[in-house]
Amino acid sequence: MEITTEMIKQLRGATNAPMLDCRKALQEANGDFDKAVDWLREKGMATAAKRADREASNGVVELYSHGNGRVGVMVELNCETDFVARNEQFRNLAHEIALQIAASSPKYINADEIPAAEIEHERGIARARAKEEGKPDNVLEKIVEGRIEKYKDEVCLLRQAYIRDESVNIEKLILQNVAAIGEAIVVRRFQRWELGESTTQA
Repeated sequence: MEITTEMIKQLRGATNAPMLDCRKALQEANGDFDKAVDWLREKGMATAAKRADREASNGVVELYSHGNGRVGVMVELNCETDFVARNEQFRNLAHEIALQIAASSPKYINADEIPAAEIEHERGIARARAKEEGKPDNVLEKIVEGRIEKYKDEVCLLRQAYIRDESVNIEKLILQNVAAIGEAIVVRRFQRWELGESTTQA
């Protein structure tokens, strides 16, 4: 059975699980919606995502310095209780996210934060590049949108491939920890500094 984008969106709406997991769940369930929900619940993804709605106001501010002080990262990772904030697995996740930020230089936590003007600017660059490469007009917009999605994957922390396992993105890494720990976990904010860079960087 063909898995459509609409089916994936409906499943994501019901479970809040990541899009790729929704697609896989539907494939595993041969398009059966209820079975796909069960598959996600068995994997801990659906329950993890539902927990994300709960208030996360405890947590930790993780500081990380890399390359003999050439790169510094500060990230605030929130959870629901002080008990989990002191949990070793939670602390380790905060450290891994700080490492990710140091290595991959994201600009935003998620795609919703990217200014519309920046997306339009990138869209213009992608369109000009596709034309330069001689791509036919009938596939131009598809290519442009593909490159915009790739750009979002590069600049958004939650969409970046995890540096230790590229089959998992940071959103999925967090959801795996939510499922294991049993509380909502939210990246509240982060900042990355690199020695000698311009101070105008947001």
